[in-house]
Amino acid sequence: MQHAKPLPGYLVQRYQGWKATTYAENHSWYRRLAEEGQRPRAMVISCCDSRVHVTSIFGADQGEFFIHRNIAALVPPCEQDGAQHGTSAAVEYAVTVLRVSHLVVMGHSACGGVKGCLDMCSGHAPQLEGNDSFVGRWMDILRPGYARIEDIADPDEQARALEHQAVIVSLENLMTFPFVEEAVKSGQLSLHGLWNDIGAGSLSQFDPKSGKFEAI
Repeated sequence: MQHAKPLPGYLVQRYQGWKATTYAENHSWYRRLAEEGQRPRAMVISCCDSRVHVTSIFGADQGEFFIHRNIAALVPPCEQDGAQHGTSAAVEYAVTVLRVSHLVVMGHSACGGVKGCLDMCSGHAPQLEGNDSFVGRWMDILRPGYARIEDIADPDEQARALEHQAVIVSLENLMTFPFVEEAVKSGQLSLHGLWNDIGAGSLSQFDPKSGKFEAI
């Protein structure tokens, strides 16, 4: 591979700083994690957005969360078609091998992926409609959510509603996986839906009884 290059200097400096401080002060813990393996209690599915920092929000240490990130924190429905399914594989590993007790889907405000879905479904993003758009085909997962909110007139309210739907659709899709359904019904696994307002630093959680997101 001839196109790979050395890390930029600022990343090298940050690594060296981490190695000399955080790692040096906790080296026995890192060695224990390496030797004994991971035992996270929770899996978190969050967006790739650089503004969403799950471990900082919850003050989590290494080994505490099994984290999977993708565009808009979406979970596709269970499809055993022989294709490559990164998110589905991560969910399977977390539930069946790591046996996490909690599976959290966390959406957020001003989500670019959700905005792309909104534009695509309303006919304002033709570049996402073609089969050559990876983003567009990924955001097809959220089309059922768009159908629920397409009649909302206010653009800001509609965008937020679709961000909430991204979490709800993902929770619904999780239950299409037989191993998730079995773990939930047996009480071994609980599902949680969160939405993070980046600017306000707030979290809301989905209440299935009211069908709304309530502030934590």
